[in-house]
Amino acid sequence: MDQISRVGVFIAVVKAQSFAGAARSLGITSSAVSKQVQNLEQDLQVKLLNRTTRNVSVTEEGAVYYEGAARALEDLQEAQEQIYELKSRPRGPLKISFPLSLGNKYFGQAIASFAAQYPEVDLDVSLDERFVDIVNEGFDLAVRIGSLKDTSLVARRMASCPFVICASAGYLETHGTPQTPGDLADHNVLAFTGNSGLHEWRYQDATGQIGQVSLRGNFKADSGEILCSAALQGVGIAILPVFYVAKHLKTRKLQAVLPDYVTSPKRDIYAVFQPNRFQSTRLRLFVDHLVSTSKQLPWES
Repeated sequence: MDQISRVGVFIAVVKAQSFAGAARSLGITSSAVSKQVQNLEQDLQVKLLNRTTRNVSVTEEGAVYYEGAARALEDLQEAQEQIYELKSRPRGPLKISFPLSLGNKYFGQAIASFAAQYPEVDLDVSLDERFVDIVNEGFDLAVRIGSLKDTSLVARRMASCPFVICASAGYLETHGTPQTPGDLADHNVLAFTGNSGLHEWRYQDATGQIGQVSLRGNFKADSGEILCSAALQGVGIAILPVFYVAKHLKTRKLQAVLPDYVTSPKRDIYAVFQPNRFQSTRLRLFVDHLVSTSKQLPWES
């Protein structure tokens, strides 16, 4: 057995915390596992494991070696996958997360077309409004909406996502059309309760000046869809991401309010994924597919 294989055996022992557990996962005998770890220790001239009759634990040197070796083997595996994918069709698992409404409204067909084009990619699509933990929940990619903050993840911009202030013609005829941000304080502004933010609007005017106004309203929901429906029914003024209201603005069922002001900070749609030196071809192709699809979004084209 070569040294790389011995490293794999050592990593299996650390993960299983026993020689027997590693042997079961590798399909070899416990004595073979013990022998390969001994050979690796002889090669390195350092003790990697503390052995007792009941358990196995890493030494200080073993812990350092494990971190570097495990990372190196992952890189080798990713490189092998890339070579395979270059020689054949992309294959393997791809777990992705989309905001529920955005995914349903504008990306369902695009995801399906990707699946049809690359049938050997095992897609696992999750549509949810919650903020998923990419690393700990095992996602390869998440689509997120917001202003990009400092992060250890890689983010590729897909499209803009402006927030639109709008209301039905009936509401504006009855209650008047706000002319300045301060006028919103006298209106029933629908409140989104899906985050912990205050019921207020932060905006930027044409000169770049930032301001904010406190809002009031008698209709609250943690769903943008419900808030959009309430606005269509003339309940009040809504402040929503453009993908909820784009088609209603086009048909004039909703009318934009305060068009000379923009919500601050600016929001965009991003594809977010972990920073690996070797990105799988399937992930790269999927991100490219999303970016291409985003160019056809109504508010982009």
